[in-house]
Amino acid sequence: MKWGIMATGSIAQKFASTVNRMTDEGEILQAVASRTKESAENFARQHRIPEVFDSYKAMAESDSVDVIYIATPNNMHYENVKMCLLAGKHVLCEKPFTTSAAQAQELYALAEEKGLFLMEGFWIRFLPVLQKMQELIKEGKLGEIRYIRSEYGFVAKGDRKVRKFNPQLGGGALLDIGIYNLGFLNMIMGKNPDSFTSDVHMTDVGTDDFSVIHLHYSQENGQGAEAVATTAIGLDIQRKAAVIGTKGSIYLDDFQKAETMTVSLSDGEEYEIEIPFEINGFEYQIREVSNCIRAGRTHSGIYTPQMSLQTLSLIDDIRASWNMKFPFEK
Repeated sequence: MKWGIMATGSIAQKFASTVNRMTDEGEILQAVASRTKESAENFARQHRIPEVFDSYKAMAESDSVDVIYIATPNNMHYENVKMCLLAGKHVLCEKPFTTSAAQAQELYALAEEKGLFLMEGFWIRFLPVLQKMQELIKEGKLGEIRYIRSEYGFVAKGDRKVRKFNPQLGGGALLDIGIYNLGFLNMIMGKNPDSFTSDVHMTDVGTDDFSVIHLHYSQENGQGAEAVATTAIGLDIQRKAAVIGTKGSIYLDDFQKAETMTVSLSDGEEYEIEIPFEINGFEYQIREVSNCIRAGRTHSGIYTPQMSLQTLSLIDDIRASWNMKFPFEK
C-alpha cells in the first residue's frame, strides 16, 4: 500500500517510522506533504520518502498515492479528509477525527458514497492486549461490569503548550487526550452513557486543561455501571485504568500503550497477560487499514464509524455542558 503523509509533526514522525518498518508487508512511504517545502523535504530525507509536496491538495490528487494519513491540527481534519475523499483517496485520519459528530457523519457518508476506506486513527483500539481485554469481558470472565476508571495527564511546555490549548486549532485536553479515556470506556460498554456530570477547569483562552467526568450507564439487569474519566494537560497523571466486574477485575498500568494487564478474579485466581508490541503499537491500525482496502471495505469492523461517532457525540455533549465552543464553530 502506497502511503502519503499529510503534515510533519511528532505524530507523523512516529507514523512514518512505523510504515518504514513494515515494508515486508507491502507498506510503502511514497509521499509527504507540508505547508512549507522545507519542512516536507526535511521529513522526506529523514524517512527516505521519494515524493515531496508543498501542497496538501497536490498530494491528494497524485496518482502515486493509494491512502493518506492525515496528521494536521484538529481544526483542519474535516476539510483535509473531505479533500482527499473527493480526490479518490482512502484515508486514515488522526484522532480526534473531527471537532464535531456532525462533521464526522458527513465524511463517513461521503466515503461510503465514493466506495473509499475511511477510519479515525484511534490506534489503541487495535492493541492486542486491549483486544484480549474485550474478549475476556465478552466471555463473561469479569461478570457484570460495575465500575471503570481511566486516567491520563501530562505536562506540556513552551510552543507545545500554546498549541495544545489554542482554540483556533480545536485545542483543549478533552479532544487531545480525553478522547482516549472516553474511547476506552466505549470499548468496554459499547455505547454512550445515559448521563454524565463533570468538573472542569478552563484556561484563560477558553479551552479545558483539567476535567473529571462521572458517567452512568444503565444495563439490562437494572443495575448500572459507573465510570470516571480524568484528563489533564498540566498535571502528570499516569495512564492507569481499571475495569471492575462482579466476578473479577482487569488493571492496566498504561491503558494508552497497553502491552500488559493484570486479571484478578473473585475466586482468587490472578494472572498477568503480556503481549509486547511488534514495533510501537501503530503497526496494528496500519495493518488493519491496508487489509480493509485490499478487501474492498469502506470501514473497519474493529473500529467502525458508529464507534467513532458515539465518542465524538459524547464529546459534543460534554463540551456543550461546559459552554465550550471554538471560534470556527457557528
